[in-house]
Order: sequence, then structure tokens, then C-alpha cells
Amino acid sequence: NSVRNVMLHVLLALIPAIIAYVYFFGFGIVLQITLSVFFALLFEIISLKLLKKPVGLFISDLSAVVTGILFALCISPLAPWWISLIAMFFAIVVAKHLYGGLGQNIFNPAMVGFAVVLISFPQSMSMWLAPHSIALYDMSFSEVLSAVFTQSFPANVEFDTLTQATPLDSIKNGLRQELTMTEISAQPEFGKLGGLAWEWISSLYILGGVFLILKNIISWRVPTTVIIATVLFALPFYLYNPDGYISPLQHLFTGGLLLGAFFIATDPTSGCSSPKGQIIFAIGVAVMTVLIREFGNFPDGVAFGVLLMNLSAPLI
Repeated sequence: NSVRNVMLHVLLALIPAIIAYVYFFGFGIVLQITLSVFFALLFEIISLKLLKKPVGLFISDLSAVVTGILFALCISPLAPWWISLIAMFFAIVVAKHLYGGLGQNIFNPAMVGFAVVLISFPQSMSMWLAPHSIALYDMSFSEVLSAVFTQSFPANVEFDTLTQATPLDSIKNGLRQELTMTEISAQPEFGKLGGLAWEWISSLYILGGVFLILKNIISWRVPTTVIIATVLFALPFYLYNPDGYISPLQHLFTGGLLLGAFFIATDPTSGCSSPKGQIIFAIGVAVMTVLIREFGNFPDGVAFGVLLMNLSAPLI
């Protein structure tokens, strides 16, 4: 498989989840994908020119496009435009080209970009739209466009009716307020398996991931192990106190765990190449994600779990 062929299959595998994302949250995600891909390609071209490498050869491999899309799927449709600019600078210039370019980066570029902006600009990263089915006010594409580029929102509409916390944010804040998981899960942003809408998007990540496995683009070991390890590690906490800890199903179908399992932790460059190494790597991603979600300050720990295991991959 050429790099271009691999990346093309990844893009195809992401299409169902992106369509679901648009269905539930509107065309803001398309705007964020456009911005992220634009800045990723811009910094890719600049880096290649500075390094005197053939621009056409490396641009056509689609690796920068995949990085931009994976990052965009992790941020809010209302994130300011400069979030993508900063994230793609760190993803493409720092995490990719300063380490030697494609195939030599030790960290997943998309997760480096995401971690930088999440830590640096938590408020800008926390403005999420509610799914259409429970939204108190549906923003039009032009209103989303205005919010992304000027941070101006519809007049005479209260801010709380436009945005809401993610389900994982609701869990984290609810537990801090000493609410039970039963009370938190009864809120409208939760479905039967996990976050409302997120459970469908996560299911389509599984569909896309199975497609990649069948096409021999990724190994089955990493995603399968991430899923099994997440369930096995989260289950004792949940059995000990089901009203104080997230259920294994909510771990899987809320947030970015399945995106990470199939599309990020499977990165052949920043992960492990041996079969045993892939299993150890995947267990580490699952354990770190659950620990951060349950005991850390951030609601979701997938990005940090992947980056910490990227750091450990050479030792593994």
C-alpha cells in the first residue's frame, strides 16, 4: 500500500461518521474540517519548501489532509478559526516536520495539535452545539460562520440556549456537584449507550474501522484491545459504585474513544509495530483514558492517553 492509498482509505472510512456529525450538529463541522485541512496544507507546503523537499510528491500523499480532518472531528463546530491555525502549526510544523517529516514523527500530529489548544484555550474549546433534537435554538450555517470568524452570536438569544457542555463535561461537573450517575444520565444530552448523537457517531467510527481492518489498512489488535481493555478496566469501578463512576458503555460511546481506537492509536509511525507491542500500547491508551476521565481534570483523556503511549512506544 502506498501512503496515498492508505490515507485515501482512512478518508473513506471517516465519511459515514462525518455525515452523522452533520446530521446531528449541523454544517459547522464541515467548516472546521475546511479550516483545519486548509491550514494543514498551508503549513505542509511552507515546511516542504523550507526543507527543499518536492512539494507535489508529499502534498499528494494526503497525510496532511487526514491530520486536519482528525483534528477537526475532536473540536467544537463553534471553535474560533484561529484554533485550527495554531493547532495545525504545532501538528504539521512541530510534531511532524521538526521531527523529520512523514514516517519519523514520534507523536501523533493531530493529537499534538489538539492537546496544545485544549490546554491553552479551554474556554474556546468548550463551546459545543447541542444535537438538533434537543437544541433550544438551531444556529444557521451563516450564524455558525459568524461565530467562528468573529465570535459574534445571534442577537436577543441567550448564550446558554446556543451552547452546552459535552456529555463528558456534564459527567465531570455533575460528579463534582455530588450528583449520581443516574441523575446525570437522565439529562437530555444522554442516550441509551452514551452521549446523545455521540453514540451514533461512535458506532459509525466502528463501521469505518472495520472497513480499514478488512482492507488490511490497520491491524485489528489495537482497536480491539483498546475496546476490551477499556471495558475490563472501567468495569470494577462501575461495579464498586455505579452512581459514582462512568459505565463501560458510556466510556465507549461518549467522547472520542472509538475515534482514537480505530483512527489515531493505529498510526503506524507513532505507535508500535510488533504484535505484542501493539497490544501493550493499546492497553496503555485505554487505561490512561479511563484514569483521566475518572480522576483527572480533563473530561476526556484520549488525546493524552495516545500521546503518553507515543512517548512509551520506543521502550515498548
